[in-house]
Amino acid sequence: MHSHASTSALTGAFAPVVTPFTANGSPDVARFIAHCRWLISEGAGLAPFGTNSEANSLSGRERMGLLEQLIEAELPPARLLPGTGASSVTETAELSRHAVQLGCAGVLMLPPFFYKGITDDGLYAYYADVIHRIGDARLKLYLYHIPALSGVPITHAVIERLLKDFPGVVVGIKDSSGDWDNLQTMLTRFPDLAIFPASESFISRTRPLGARGCISATVNINPGAISRLVNEWNQNTGPALQAEVDQVRQVMQALPMIAALKDVLATQLNDPEWLRVRPPLVPLTTQQRCGMHQSLADIGFKLQ
Repeated sequence: MHSHASTSALTGAFAPVVTPFTANGSPDVARFIAHCRWLISEGAGLAPFGTNSEANSLSGRERMGLLEQLIEAELPPARLLPGTGASSVTETAELSRHAVQLGCAGVLMLPPFFYKGITDDGLYAYYADVIHRIGDARLKLYLYHIPALSGVPITHAVIERLLKDFPGVVVGIKDSSGDWDNLQTMLTRFPDLAIFPASESFISRTRPLGARGCISATVNINPGAISRLVNEWNQNTGPALQAEVDQVRQVMQALPMIAALKDVLATQLNDPEWLRVRPPLVPLTTQQRCGMHQSLADIGFKLQ
């Protein structure tokens, strides 16, 4: 680990927690808390309101309400990294300030994702404005680089400026680009940044280079194995653990991820309430379901 690892304590496998919905379409608080408790008990951290949480299908009020429920249920704030990014600086600042005040270890912040062709100056100004509006020294900001969905890449030049101007505030990044060169370059260029690839498939390559873990959709269904891979990785045990989690990952990433994760939970917990997704998303087709469950059975996968 690098000498400045203390700037941020977050390490490990984090789940962008899937959000269950009730029959009337509102977030299902009881199931949400139960799922979070299970993830924590398996060694994972929580990144609620990430991409796979259907965060951008939730209102700011819904996100804040769910976060308050987690804190009330005594889920550990030190293992909480909620997504707080929105297209407006005011909403992003409000969601982030709320999370900081509840004691969350950090916030995971998308870039503003509507306008395209944003300049580096514009993106820098957005993050700087949000930080000033939050106005709280406890803020630990993790950037969220997911250009395929946001349409707004977070360039290395922007990262460099933010690190220089907001040391100890901008402390990490989730890299969902799937681009090995980008990941490797960041690990080399920003040794003090807490870097989390978005897939556990990168762990054996990134852990020796100082990555902190991963923030991955499949942690929702495979938290124990992925947490062990991150936390206990070494040259001897790594390859076998890596191969094991990769098998599950390959089945899941071939499908619409959110519906697929919920289907695994619904089926393996024998709880069909988990199947609901919020429009515009739709559940898996019968064909997709059958193929997925067969593939998972073939590799002997079971929820722990």
